[in-house]
Amino acid sequence: MSKEIKVVIADDHAVVRSGLKLLIDQEEGLECVGDYPTHERALPYLDRLAPDVIIIDLETPGAGGIAGTEAVLRRLPDTRVLVLSMHESPDVIKRSFAAGASGYVAKAAADEELLDAIRVVADGGRYLNPALGARIAGPGSEGPLDELSDREREVLRLLALGHTNHEIADELVVSVRTVESHRAHIMRKLRTQTRAEMVAIALQGGLLDDARREGVDA
Repeated sequence: MSKEIKVVIADDHAVVRSGLKLLIDQEEGLECVGDYPTHERALPYLDRLAPDVIIIDLETPGAGGIAGTEAVLRRLPDTRVLVLSMHESPDVIKRSFAAGASGYVAKAAADEELLDAIRVVADGGRYLNPALGARIAGPGSEGPLDELSDREREVLRLLALGHTNHEIADELVVSVRTVESHRAHIMRKLRTQTRAEMVAIALQGGLLDDARREGVDA
């Protein structure tokens, strides 16, 4: 009789955790031995639970899934980390694997792919949906900027050009609070802490090149 695969879930949404736990426990050969809102909450119990696979939501509060993957593997190097995320950006997927993840599953496809992914990574393999793999291998990836909405790109472009929040609000005909909210989302998605870091990513992503081309065309 094959060994049962023990799984721990780290996701801040209680409903998601309950659904994943039910999905796992109903599958023969799999058992959810713990579920927690963040990887930080899970860490003190991992030695005792000795999971084969830990599922980490990339967007959990606190340090986030990338840091969570690294923290789990520092504590239990033989545990396989399966990242679960709403994002399908090539850059985010690459960074997840670079941090040590063994698999990456988009939340939109979790009900179809999660169980297979758990078995693959528990067996020592790597899991990534072929369509996402093709996006990573294909041309035209813009890196971190893939994470941003069109409006967030515009806010970042204006910030990189030196505009203040008030000036951006006037330009986009929105409130200053809305601009501040966009700015906070941009910093979270790009994992930056300063305006200088955001400007550097905007330059690397060609946002200011787009602005210069628009000026020439005008």
